[in-house]
Amino acid sequence: MAESSSLSLVQKILETINVLTSIGEFKTHRNECHSLTRRVKLLVPLFEDVRDLRLSLPEEALTCFSAMDRTLNAAKDLLLLCNKGSKIYLILQRDHVAKHFQSTSIMLGQALNGLPSLDISDEVQEQVQLVHQQFLRSKGLDDPSDSQLYAQLMSVLDETHGVPATTQLEELALLFKFDTSRAWKRESQALLGMKLEKEPVVDGIFDERGFDQAFEILNMLKTLFPAEELALDDPDVKKHQIAQSTGVNSVVQNAAEPGEGTPNIPDDFKCPISLDLMRDPVIVATGQTYERACIQKWLDGSNKTCPKTGLVLTHMHLTPNHVLRSVINEWCALHGIEVQKKRPKTVNCSPEDIANIDDLIKKLSSDDISVQREAAGELRLLAKRNVEHRICVAEQGAIPLLIKLLTSSDRKTQEHAVTALLNLSINDHNKGQIVIAGAINPIVEVLRKGSPEARENAAATLFSLSVVDENKVTIGSSGAIPALVELLRDGTARGKKDAATALFNLSIYQGNKGRAVRAGVVPLLMDLLENQYASMLDEALAILAILATHQDGRAAIGNAEPTPMLVNIIGSGSPRNKENAAAVLCALCSHDPSHIKQAKECNASGPLSKLIQGEDGSATSRAKRKATNLLELLNKPQVEGITHALDTTHINL
Repeated sequence: MAESSSLSLVQKILETINVLTSIGEFKTHRNECHSLTRRVKLLVPLFEDVRDLRLSLPEEALTCFSAMDRTLNAAKDLLLLCNKGSKIYLILQRDHVAKHFQSTSIMLGQALNGLPSLDISDEVQEQVQLVHQQFLRSKGLDDPSDSQLYAQLMSVLDETHGVPATTQLEELALLFKFDTSRAWKRESQALLGMKLEKEPVVDGIFDERGFDQAFEILNMLKTLFPAEELALDDPDVKKHQIAQSTGVNSVVQNAAEPGEGTPNIPDDFKCPISLDLMRDPVIVATGQTYERACIQKWLDGSNKTCPKTGLVLTHMHLTPNHVLRSVINEWCALHGIEVQKKRPKTVNCSPEDIANIDDLIKKLSSDDISVQREAAGELRLLAKRNVEHRICVAEQGAIPLLIKLLTSSDRKTQEHAVTALLNLSINDHNKGQIVIAGAINPIVEVLRKGSPEARENAAATLFSLSVVDENKVTIGSSGAIPALVELLRDGTARGKKDAATALFNLSIYQGNKGRAVRAGVVPLLMDLLENQYASMLDEALAILAILATHQDGRAAIGNAEPTPMLVNIIGSGSPRNKENAAAVLCALCSHDPSHIKQAKECNASGPLSKLIQGEDGSATSRAKRKATNLLELLNKPQVEGITHALDTTHINL
């Protein structure tokens, strides 16, 4: 399976867990629901590390994650059932529901059976092993309140003297909190929804006799309420009826009880700009996700940076985040929030535009260098302006001719050609065409020998093409990495930025990490940290955090004695830099006790404690997790003992 597919699977799992853990209140089986939710949440660091470090997964891990994905979706359906299903029916079927919780936990444990060793921290591995054992040893968790409700239901159903007394029904309604006509109608609609849908994912729970019993009890309880109250329209019932008539295949629960306000939106569903629920999430060049309208307004204001990270955007293409959009839609349906449909965007070039583009493309083959230069410059500008031109220029056949001009003896023509390819590569479909047409090696030659601007744009083009994971392998084996390291060393300020961004993206692929280390990138990055080049700190630390997951990378970083600098950044850097500095130091300390000793000598415990406590309110969850792992390493008695023994041996010698 391609790396992109495996990362997509991991992201899908994380988003399923996000939905699963944000469901909220449960009508029945609360102990089982909370236990399952808590254990699943403990697996988040595993999948986050795999995603953030872009680890290459062996086949055994992919098989394990695929099984985990299927079982987590089944767990989500089970939790949703306890959240929005009929309370009476779920109590009547409590034993069957309990068996499903137990089997789901066991299946999650079995999915982890085949998980091979991955290049993640020891602390995360230990946590996964603990959760694994908890799943396998899972036993039923009885809920006393459910038992009381079940006994009361059986008492009513077993009544042999005709209709139960009003006092008995009132007591039952009070226990179930169906003591208002509104509550009764909600329960009635939930039961009807289950009857109509019989959600196939949760097999074995649906039983015709159980439905008959539940409807019988509801009809008894109906006698407690005036007919005129039951006849009034209920907004929650209407909500469900609308959902059914529009094809929404779920029982839509009301967004909030009276007085509760609106549901809490998960942070991952909010646009970082507007802080509102995203309806059309898109991904920018840095990997951050925003609401399309918000980020487009930001870009239209001539902003060239990512609002959240502050990093310069190497391209302005917005990639739809289909997986997150699907998860948000599911969450909206769960909470009765209307889902807006995305408007399709048509791409169209006028006949005049196409005629102009065809004329320019013909000129690329001219024997006159000045004509070639002018045509390449015009196509460069056309591809920069809008998406229609990018598509049309590529479709009319410009890419192979532009690639040919990368070897032009005229440096300005070469510069126009590589920049035109950069602008064309903003379109995802064009990326594939550019690589298939054989552009990588000529682009690398421009990166090595072109003019300063051509070298910068060649680096930016390699980054843009490497967004497609398969291209990371091709670019890495082309000799691009040493050329990028050279640009990082002697390029202009913008050239260094472009080189660093490309190196970061390429180093996500495990096979390129060793190439980057052998090309000498680590000393350059350490120099950027040591001399506090503020404009490059973010990039330098991000690359070091990636390389620290590789054995050669850790060795090269460790040789530079980075601990004092890393501790200083953890104490006073930006939130993202604190996170990456903690990740680097954690990787070093996890594999070499000498770095633990150095961290202690630098009094790292203080900054780490402040980072965990989040005193400035800006620490990321990953930063807190890495800081926690580091503190545990620093406080382990056995580590201190080993260090002391080594010191004593040295003295005796």
